[in-house]
Amino acid sequence: MKKVWLFLFSTLLLLTACFNRRPSAAELQEKIDSVKALEVKRQLRMKGVNIDDDGVSPFRLFYDSLHLQVLPISYSEDYVTSLPDFRTVPPSLVVYLDLEGKGSPKAIALPETLNSRLVLLAADQEDGEYELWLYSLDDDYIPVDKLLIYEPSRYSSKAMKKDNRDVYFSITSYMEINVMEYIDDDDYEGQLSTYVVDDSRLFVELPH
Repeated sequence: MKKVWLFLFSTLLLLTACFNRRPSAAELQEKIDSVKALEVKRQLRMKGVNIDDDGVSPFRLFYDSLHLQVLPISYSEDYVTSLPDFRTVPPSLVVYLDLEGKGSPKAIALPETLNSRLVLLAADQEDGEYELWLYSLDDDYIPVDKLLIYEPSRYSSKAMKKDNRDVYFSITSYMEINVMEYIDDDDYEGQLSTYVVDDSRLFVELPH
């Protein structure tokens, strides 16, 4: 009888420990990601973007249809004006990428790596030129982060004066994103920033 009580007591302690133990970092992250995914889906449905019961988002279908941008790539006047192999984003997905007000955004996919799925998106401006944004996607093809990598020169409508800021880019085969920014016409050296995508699919700047 004593052995039975000892067994029951030990089992009770084990069950108590299982229910009261602190979750691991991985378990916490999984719960956070699950809550985040549900919230994002709720917000998307409020905007008219529906995700079916199988979890297939309309953006995943669009992503799977995109052309693949070969790396390395860097700024050229021809590239940012002709946007070769970019595909127009359907109007139903414009809100999905926080691009309200854009008339004809276009996109192309970058090669996938172990921890990143990236889309290069061209956002049209009022003057007909395009900014280039790099988007990172999670496992459910939901945008996680975005980074401005190219911004065309601006001119004042009154004096046709060039804006003081220019932004250019390059992306290496190792998925390092280099953004060169010149703050004015007298800035000949510029400011170089290098980014990588971390395990959370965020763009993180590397120290120089």
